[in-house]
Amino acid sequence: MKETILNKIGQRTLTCGVVGLGYVGLPLAVEKAKAGFKTIGFDVQSQKVDMVNAGHNYIGDVVDSDLEALVKSGMLRATTDFSLVTDVDFIAICVPTPLDAHQQPDISYVRSSTEAIAKYLRKGTMVVLESTTYPGTTEELLKPILESTGLTCGKDFYLGFSPERVDPGNLIYKTKNTPKVVGAIGEDATECIAAVYRAVLGAEVHTVSSPAIAEMEKILENTYRNVNIGLVNELAQLCDKMHINFWEVIDAAKSKPYGFQAFYPGPGLGGHCIPLDPYYLSWKAREYGFHTSMIEASMMVNDRMPEYCVERTSRVLNGFKKSLNGAKVLVLGVAYKQDIDDYRESPAIRVIEELEKTGAQVSYYDPWVPQYREHGEIRTSIPELTAEALEQADVVLVTTAHTNVDYAFIQKHAKAIFDTKNAMKNITPRDNIEVL
Repeated sequence: MKETILNKIGQRTLTCGVVGLGYVGLPLAVEKAKAGFKTIGFDVQSQKVDMVNAGHNYIGDVVDSDLEALVKSGMLRATTDFSLVTDVDFIAICVPTPLDAHQQPDISYVRSSTEAIAKYLRKGTMVVLESTTYPGTTEELLKPILESTGLTCGKDFYLGFSPERVDPGNLIYKTKNTPKVVGAIGEDATECIAAVYRAVLGAEVHTVSSPAIAEMEKILENTYRNVNIGLVNELAQLCDKMHINFWEVIDAAKSKPYGFQAFYPGPGLGGHCIPLDPYYLSWKAREYGFHTSMIEASMMVNDRMPEYCVERTSRVLNGFKKSLNGAKVLVLGVAYKQDIDDYRESPAIRVIEELEKTGAQVSYYDPWVPQYREHGEIRTSIPELTAEALEQADVVLVTTAHTNVDYAFIQKHAKAIFDTKNAMKNITPRDNIEVL
């Protein structure tokens, strides 16, 4: 089986499949097709499937013309029909792994996708999970489901884990040039799965000895960031009490050429990975009677940042002898990071909710997110950031540092500004600006 697969890879006769056509799956499908492999994208949402098949892109990290050309040439197509799994030799699972209402892993999308694949799994197929999850998922969940077909892992099909490393909006690192980690069950599986990624990507493919190591590696990446962001968020609060500009402290510290990596405070954590992954690890650790105390402490700090930012906003208003209750607050930015349209787990949305609990009248402006849905309700951005809109607000709260916003204009017309992202670092004068 190994030789057959390697020959197919070399001759570009391997057919690839990608389950889940979102921020991870669609860019991966595009890169596979661009590398010369016929690719089928699977998704349960017919709207996404129809858009792909029409050559209409909906992901920022995909070049519109690339998608259109690949679809027209027949190298890429999408479907809701999982029976077409029988036509693929390699299939990557790129579905969401959110948390449930109790902050525990929800792996229902991974399970249902694997069950759908199992119905049509044939000999000689490689199955790779890319969704971020707890260590052990590939071997404890996917393997039994796939082997329930009567096929044997390592003999009839190969199974592995290769964590996605998508960073929406990153201008340097995309799917194509970001190094990949591969861990599979057995040496042959590792060699073949790694060979697929090496044929598709223009970056290093680092192999490890098991799926569990690759799963833990991904958790480490994002927990590392979570813990360090928790540290700077806590120090930002301390520096506020000490009347020290913490942003200047960070700038000074990062002048050291070794032993320090700069992380920055903010209104909380957002996105599909960093706020969620530590919960996966903490949940799994309890199975072994182990408590991830340092990780959980950082999560507590980060989770409380929206409330802290509201408290600081209240303090800004108090300087004008005004209560937050009834105040007009204009929030700038609901995307979870700058210059993208992704608002998943955005702390800005939490800030808005906390503001409204106090009785504040909240509006928002985001040139990247004209509207968003939360708790079944749709909220809409003000259409334009005008002088009138700024002057009518009692306080302007910067929660996302978009680069296509005129911060000098904001400073000129706003009564008071609380900048949680230091987006106005270079703006003068600063009499009406307070920084987190």
